[in-house]
Amino acid sequence: MVDIATRVWNHKWKIDPIVRSLIDTDFYKLLMCQSVFRNKPDTRVTFSLINRSKDVPLADLIDEGELREQLDHIRSLSLSRGESTWLRGNTFYGKRQMFRPDFMEWFEQLRLPPYHLERKGDQYELTFEGSWPEVMLWEIPALAVLMELRGRAVLDRMGKFELQVLYARAMTRVWEKIEAMRDIPDLSIADFGTRRRHSYLWQDWCVQAMQEGLGDAFTGTSNCAIAMRRELEAIGTNAHELPMVYAALAEDDAELAQAPYDVLSDWHEEHEGNLRIILPDTFGTAGFLERAPDWLAGWTGIRVDSGDPATAAEQAIAWWQTRGEDPGEKRIIFSDGLDVTKIRELHRQFAGRTNVSFGWGTLLTNDFRGLVPDDRLAPFSLVCKAVSANGRPTVKLSDNPNKAMGPADQIERYKRVFNVGTQQLQDVIV
Repeated sequence: MVDIATRVWNHKWKIDPIVRSLIDTDFYKLLMCQSVFRNKPDTRVTFSLINRSKDVPLADLIDEGELREQLDHIRSLSLSRGESTWLRGNTFYGKRQMFRPDFMEWFEQLRLPPYHLERKGDQYELTFEGSWPEVMLWEIPALAVLMELRGRAVLDRMGKFELQVLYARAMTRVWEKIEAMRDIPDLSIADFGTRRRHSYLWQDWCVQAMQEGLGDAFTGTSNCAIAMRRELEAIGTNAHELPMVYAALAEDDAELAQAPYDVLSDWHEEHEGNLRIILPDTFGTAGFLERAPDWLAGWTGIRVDSGDPATAAEQAIAWWQTRGEDPGEKRIIFSDGLDVTKIRELHRQFAGRTNVSFGWGTLLTNDFRGLVPDDRLAPFSLVCKAVSANGRPTVKLSDNPNKAMGPADQIERYKRVFNVGTQQLQDVIV
């Protein structure tokens, strides 16, 4: 097993680049990329870094030259032969050759497009522009680089023994969390922690700890590189990016209202079974379910990613019942701001009523809260989102107004079109 503290102490980035592979990314990104490659290949998008935690001055903490070096390194990456073989030949969600030959031929030739980096006060403006299938693959590595460089800025000031103690304490914390979940009956939990992880080595360690500590209750990881290396199931379906861009492309309010369902219609043609998971909260869960076509009720389940998770789960169960579906045959995946207490609470509330799963993210792979002075390693809320498509702004409403994004006038328009009423503010944990 890797001695992470010693590796950090002896750190040279060319030995330990932050992103070491194009598949050091979330599985859902590759699934969505194939869908975009098939359905919207000529769409032009802009992605932008958004630091919701304004109290974390990234430009003061991270050297611009080092940041550029890491981003340039990512642009040099391409698929290895082994990675291509794994994607082409492996079984994902029970299906072989999930990735089509034309997509794989394109992906094997891909180098990520240029970036634009500029300092603005104590923050960085980092944007990516170009064709949607190419630019979308910047999101996860860009976040991983910023998160890890911020961590390295803190770790570089620490001595060798201080680092050993830090990682011993962090490992103990993860293991205690795992032990606290061992008695949960029929637990189903996966690692969703790539985008805001402490580091690649730390995420890999956490995945191995979950494997050993939880056995079959640990169902896999969203990180493709780690899934391949550890022979685990790669976990993931789709994300808010798809309806955000489809909606931005709508020509009028009628097309806008239909956009979230057009996304899932395209997805329906490509995937089946456990890949048919609805993410309903992009423009408000209640309105999405109310207007959803009946064929969507036949899908396998729903992922809950904002707002009060219990409320969203109750809405899903009631919706299935009104559409003549048995909630006991469906799956609800909770994935927003989870930690052990919330996992236990949600499992206790919904197990037996539906099939419950958890995608455990930042508080698995980056929980260093309280372990250094001034809490300088605490996780923070950093995202990289599509902000425009073919020159039009994108919007995300969410079930939590604190996660909404887009121009104010467009947010109001979307609220009107999607009939979003009063929403309850929720703290954004990560």
